[in-house]
Amino acid sequence: MAQSYSLYRRQWLPLPLADTFAFFERPENLARITPPWLGFQMRAAEPVTMAEGVFLDYTIRVLGLPVRWRSRILEYDPPHGFRDAQVVGPYRRWDHRHRFWAEAGGTVVEDRVEYALPFGMFGRVAHWLFVGRQLAAIFDYRQRRIEALLVNRT
Repeated sequence: MAQSYSLYRRQWLPLPLADTFAFFERPENLARITPPWLGFQMRAAEPVTMAEGVFLDYTIRVLGLPVRWRSRILEYDPPHGFRDAQVVGPYRRWDHRHRFWAEAGGTVVEDRVEYALPFGMFGRVAHWLFVGRQLAAIFDYRQRRIEALLVNRT
């Protein structure tokens, strides 16, 4: 049985729920909130319309090498959330829940990721050495970019 890990982030934005969700439900915006060093590229020729069952295909860089990632939208409940899970990619398991709700005149954005790495003991060591910190850095970057793009409009 693979070791499971979780990552949690919560961010409040001074924006209406519908406007906030509208940004997140557009898969092309993922490239705008992903660190440049990941080399993120959507593989779809045309914009993808978010819906339950939709597949999202993209490429990222892992240790400098391009890696194909395919995820599927397992749940879609606008404007309250959606859930995607990796079908093909670098993780043994990746399940990402995005939740949104109105609070204090704005919107709370919550990310909860449950994941596991391949390669048994080597995966656990890799998580301890760099994967855990790298994921934290990716989601910290996302929060800063979301603030810049949606609130500060830079």
